Amino acid sequence: MYDFTIIGGGIVGLSVGMELSRRYPKASIVLVEKESTLSAHQTGRNSGVIHSGIYYKPGSLKAELARKGNEEMTLFCKQHGIEHDICGKVIVATNESELPLLDNLYNRGLENQLEVERISVDELKAIEPHVDGIRAIRVPSTGIVNYEQVAEVFADLIKKNCGEIALNTEVKDIVAKDDGVKVSTNHGDYQSRFLINCSGLLSDRVAKMANIKTDMKIVPFRGEYYELKPEKRHLVNNLIYPVPNPDFPFLGVHFTRMMDGRIMIGPNAVLSFKREGYKKSDINLKDLFETLTYPGFLKLVSQNLSEGLKEMVRSYCKKAFIKDVQRFIPDITEEDIQPSKAGVRAQALGPKGNLLDDFVIIQHDRSIHVCNAPSPAATASIEIGKKVVSYFEEHTSYHVGN
Repeated sequence: MYDFTIIGGGIVGLSVGMELSRRYPKASIVLVEKESTLSAHQTGRNSGVIHSGIYYKPGSLKAELARKGNEEMTLFCKQHGIEHDICGKVIVATNESELPLLDNLYNRGLENQLEVERISVDELKAIEPHVDGIRAIRVPSTGIVNYEQVAEVFADLIKKNCGEIALNTEVKDIVAKDDGVKVSTNHGDYQSRFLINCSGLLSDRVAKMANIKTDMKIVPFRGEYYELKPEKRHLVNNLIYPVPNPDFPFLGVHFTRMMDGRIMIGPNAVLSFKREGYKKSDINLKDLFETLTYPGFLKLVSQNLSEGLKEMVRSYCKKAFIKDVQRFIPDITEEDIQPSKAGVRAQALGPKGNLLDDFVIIQHDRSIHVCNAPSPAATASIEIGKKVVSYFEEHTSYHVGN
């Protein structure tokens, strides 16, 4: 019997495994992942930003773990020789109506104990010469990294501490017992004293398998990116973000320099017809039926119909997408961008149509379920791992390894 079974081979599951193996070197740990590789979904399709935590409600778990996670991720990369760049980002207002929102964001950054700077148009032009804006704030602690490389190091540390990682291993059933949990997979059963669910896009289904009742549903939103052609990459130096619409739960189209030099533009946010569907043509009838029949989804649509339609138009019409891009950088034309990768965000939705703003970690007798960990989960992954293990320590008297 193992001490711990972790479900999910993304950066959050790997962080939990790393932290468990660090705190309990005598514990037996197995991490199961249904894909043939680690980081196959959200982690491997991440924008690569080390977020500062400026957007999140003061006092929330996201605000706390993003700020700490930014520091921890930067330190971890330095310690393990992972290439990264703390390049900072600018958040740009392009019209007068956005100025009060920009001021609110600046004040939120201060409340979240971040270093934030108001910058003039001239200062903005010195940082991003091709950007049109009337005012901006700069967040120096924002950076970029390749999170697949980070996850690989997490996995190496688990294995160095004698933890096991089982790929191509899909969970079929979960049964709680008096002395632990049985996880049935396509490659047999795993008996363990404790279960930790970090399965991202499938986290609500895994929780349901374990008879954990939640009133939420994971709704997949596909984020589609374009990228600048190589000869146009000089138009963006680092990271350029819009002032977010407070009535819409996504950040809007932004510009991100990747560690390999590519400049990504996006994402938009459209409903994915498959939880792990990265193309417009990807459809899973079970996934789609679950989404469309969930009462909270219908309420979400009615509350955000206008913005949702705009996202759909930008998804299918390149002219509409480029119009939004040119609000910030007029020199970019349709010919300058090409389709790039897409990712799917595992966003928890409540029954009243509310997209859950904060991380959701559910504790049970012998299991912990990370049921809402969208962005900035990669940034905060080390801190999420610590938080999950702390929950375990606070709610059990079992001595691991004894």
